[in-house]
Amino acid sequence: MNSHIEKINANIAAQKEIIVKHPLYGQIQTLEHVQVFMQHHVYAVWDFMSLLKSLQQNLTCTTTPWFPTGSAETRFLINEIVVGEESDVDMNGVRKSHFEMYLDAMEQAGANTKPIRSLVEDIKKGTNILEALENAQIPESAKAFVEFTFRHIAENKPHVLSAIFTFGREDLIPDMFMALVNDLNARFPDKIAPFKYYLDRHIEVDGDHHSHLALQMTAELCGDDENKWKEAAAASAKALEMRNTLWSGVLHEITPL
Repeated sequence: MNSHIEKINANIAAQKEIIVKHPLYGQIQTLEHVQVFMQHHVYAVWDFMSLLKSLQQNLTCTTTPWFPTGSAETRFLINEIVVGEESDVDMNGVRKSHFEMYLDAMEQAGANTKPIRSLVEDIKKGTNILEALENAQIPESAKAFVEFTFRHIAENKPHVLSAIFTFGREDLIPDMFMALVNDLNARFPDKIAPFKYYLDRHIEVDGDHHSHLALQMTAELCGDDENKWKEAAAASAKALEMRNTLWSGVLHEITPL
């Protein structure tokens, strides 16, 4: 493995351990708890797609006339990830993005999708993302999470975006959480099954194959530039900090329930 990637992994190991062992997982006991979790987490699912598309725009040609852009290796890596994230198949074999699959799972579980749908519609109408977030009635921890992502998208440093994508997003749904969802699915099979399927796909596709591709992409983009590796490492650590804040926000809301 690339020595710089090994160094980043070593530096963020303690932060990842905190997230993997976050007390949130032990508190998710009821269907209502799952609903609250999804109403926070959906914003991370949505802005993940924006992070991914920003990388694709930087690393490939998405306008006409077409010209070869960047290295063919990074073009291949990002395009393969986009295909899996933007046009996967749901539990019924229908082509959907992971975000659309998540919205379906929320509705099946009885979670409120109105805030995230309203946010997306507001932005579609031309409202600036940061202004739309201020106007939206969404959890503060989720708002901070999305703001972090879009600040980096605006800065438009592909190596930093790739590092956030790779080290902060691709492998943070722990097996412990899957065990809890499996248990809840046994109790509420008509409500949780689509969410369980989404998590299964996330672990199967994102946590294995896509993680490997993302590591390659980050190594390609940073190359031998020590400054880029330093920026990548700092952004990775901050991304994990924001994830921990998001999880703590969910925990704070479900604890009184």
